[in-house]
Amino acid sequence: MNESGDAPNSGKIYEFLRSVINRLSEEWCPGNCQTLFQEKEIIEICYRAREAFWRDKVKLEVEAPVTICGDIHGQFEDLLSLFSLNGFPHQTPTAKYLFLGDYVDRGPFSIEVITLLFAYRLLYPNNVHVLRGNHESRPVNMQYGFYMECKKRYSTTVYEAFQYAFYCMPLTAIVSGRIICMHGGISEDLVDLEQLEKLERPCDVPDVGLIADLCWADPVSGVPDGRYIDSPRGAGRIFGETAVHEFLEKHQLDLIVRAHQVVIDGYEFFASGKLVTIFSAPHYCGHFDNYGAVMHVKANLECSVTVFGPEKIHQMRTEAPKAPVPQA
Repeated sequence: MNESGDAPNSGKIYEFLRSVINRLSEEWCPGNCQTLFQEKEIIEICYRAREAFWRDKVKLEVEAPVTICGDIHGQFEDLLSLFSLNGFPHQTPTAKYLFLGDYVDRGPFSIEVITLLFAYRLLYPNNVHVLRGNHESRPVNMQYGFYMECKKRYSTTVYEAFQYAFYCMPLTAIVSGRIICMHGGISEDLVDLEQLEKLERPCDVPDVGLIADLCWADPVSGVPDGRYIDSPRGAGRIFGETAVHEFLEKHQLDLIVRAHQVVIDGYEFFASGKLVTIFSAPHYCGHFDNYGAVMHVKANLECSVTVFGPEKIHQMRTEAPKAPVPQA
């Protein structure tokens, strides 16, 4: 167990979290998913996660090396494959992960995805970090599957417990002081990075403003003057190449890593390699022929990408990115 101020300090809590992780990583299968947990166990995980997030800052400081992961969207078997390829946190002490949000909705096993990640965050707080995505928001996950999954499999009480945890999740992370990570994108409303610390929680994700952009914004080529315009999504904004370069220069950063959009190779560069989208749900929704990917950031900030699926999820390739990534 990691030494951390919010790591479990009770043998009973530690054993409970290890039991949750073992059941999900070793015993789970689609046929027994409904028998692995009592409702009260899931609610306890949510309660403890909320308390841990409340102690976190809105802007996490994460030191490389770290593996950065994008959307999962209820594809629990693919999450297990991701860990199998890159190291389960409870089996590989050197494995460190930063997840960028969108754990629920669309896929069939959102409860398993978010429960396992919450348990890992609680038991290994120095090695597993989870940010909030736009689907960790009541107005969205009420519509796109998570509400009905909780209601059918357990109850609306479980759904509410998850929402209370989502309200307190961190929104951004800075890796080794040089790489900024979020689910959606950048915002012209961000004056300085200290402003992130002043965002008030608990909160839901609004349609406009800084929090909305962090969870919803998208990079798009061809934006007039290359900066910001309203998004057709109806939440957050879209931004161009000029906005990316100005943002990085203003805040003295080298790279933006975000998720939020399906990309066919699992990763995609923008703005001459200054922004990368990572998407970690291969064969998304069973309808896309996309790969999943994760980005590995070494201690010297050298970056590489592992790509997996969709034909054979256990086949992968690790490659240098197709666009330059800053190195220390």
